[in-house]
Formats: sequence, C-alpha cells, structure tokens
Amino acid sequence: MAAETPDAERAAAERALVDRAVAGEQAALAEVVRLLQDPLYRLALRMTGRPADAEDATQEILLRAVRNLATWRGEAKLLTWAYRIGVNHLLNLRRESPQEAARLSLDEFGAGLRDGLAEQDYRGPEATVLTHEMRLMCSQAMLQCLAREERIAFVLSDVFELGSTEAAWITDTTPAAYRKRLERGRKRLGAFLTAHCGLADPRAACRCSRRVDKAVSLGRIDPRHPAYATHPIAAGGRGVEQAARTLAREVAVAEDQMVRLHQAAAVLGAHPDYAAPSARVRAIGEILASGAFPLLD
Repeated sequence: MAAETPDAERAAAERALVDRAVAGEQAALAEVVRLLQDPLYRLALRMTGRPADAEDATQEILLRAVRNLATWRGEAKLLTWAYRIGVNHLLNLRRESPQEAARLSLDEFGAGLRDGLAEQDYRGPEATVLTHEMRLMCSQAMLQCLAREERIAFVLSDVFELGSTEAAWITDTTPAAYRKRLERGRKRLGAFLTAHCGLADPRAACRCSRRVDKAVSLGRIDPRHPAYATHPIAAGGRGVEQAARTLAREVAVAEDQMVRLHQAAAVLGAHPDYAAPSARVRAIGEILASGAFPLLD
C-alpha cells in the first residue's frame, strides 16, 4: 500500500479536526481558531491598513468561519477556504481607510512624500525603530491607494505568494481575470516605487529615515507607541526586544532584495508575521465558549 503524500496527510488531519469541532469538541474548535487567527489578521491588516480595524475585521471573519465550519468540504485547504470568507468580508467593508475615504491616488500619495522630506536622516531617540515604523507604515498606506480588488490580488500573490489558481478561487473569479487584476496592481505599485522610493530605486528622493520628523509632527507616528515596529509577531514567547531584532532582519532582507525585478513585492512583502493581538483572541475564545454563539446556522 502506497504511503500517503504530505498533502493527503494534511487534508486528512484537517478533516478530522473540523469534524471534531463541528461535533462540539471545544479543544478542536479552539485549535481551528488558533490555526486561522494570525493569517487572517495579517490579511485584514494589509487590507485595512490599521491594527484596530484589522482586529475588528478578524474577529468578524473568524466568527463567520466558525459559524460555517460544517460547510467546509475539503474543496480547498482550510486556510484557503477561510481566506475566501475573509476576502469577501474585506472587499465589502463599509468602513474605509483614511486613504480610501480621501480617495487618495498613488500620485497624490507620492506628492505628499516629497512634502517635508528632511535633508538629513532622523537622529532622535529610537531612530532605528522609528525608521522601521516609517517604512512599514508607508508600505501599508501605499497599498490603500490601490482599488480593493487590485490590493487583494497583490497581497495574495506577491505578499502571501499564492498561485493564481488558488487566489482566483479565493476571490471568486477566473484565473485569467485574476491575473489581469494582479498585473494592474503590480504595474501601478512598481511605477510608484521606482519614482518615489529610495529602497526600490536609489535615484528616488524619498528615504524612510528622512520622513520620520514630518510623520511625528503630523501625529502619524507616535514615538512612544509605534504601531508596527513593536507589533506582536507570530512566535510564542518572543518579547519586544527580540521582535525588533527580527524586524531588523526582515528590513535588511527587503533592502537586499531591491536588486530583484519585483521591487514592489520586496518592499511591501517584508513585514514580520504579525500575530493577532492576544486580548482580541481571548475575546473570540470567550464568545465561542459562552454557548451563546451558534456553531452552525
């Protein structure tokens, strides 16, 4: 008898886990949530651009996934199936990011980067952390300048590195239509980065370290509480100091990758593996354990 392939073993393990969860086993349900929560949070953060909005979206997506868990038939990996639920929710969010609400284009965003660009690198307290914060915040903001359909295509393919067939299934479109949408997003982001970003093209004017002062003065960066540079990442027991070292490695890798053809993917993909905030995860667990939330509709 031939041995099962790793994919077949994974599929069987997922099927068994979901069957136990649907049957009412709380430990299995908690494991399903644990497997999905961080990837879904990273998806939501890329789409909403702000941790607080991503937390709200992740909670709603997880609850929808749990409510519909019995409908999963193994037609895709469990996480791929959950991404489909998440994408549908995120594409239809009524709440807009600041860039969306302002109808900010990439050209307008680029013009804003030139305004207030310092002549020298930021040398104040926590210069390294705040420079990283600037880069991470800027890459989130430029994504928000894309239409949601282009943004999700770029995130799924060039950040999460999913194939076009899988990503097309997630977005409920054809692979050909998906690839066209992805290509539009890549071209727009690539042209923007080449024109403005010193990481993507050394000839471009903008440098993260020269935007810090302006961002602090406008209240976009809080030096006491950076939103991204000290954000929890998906690894048990790692403190802020170790997270910062990991982030520094990620940034260094991104900068080394600028010589590659996919500059946009390198700049926008080099974020740490953010973890869903523990307080929100506990809240989801309490909702599921309360007995007031139906597993099945």
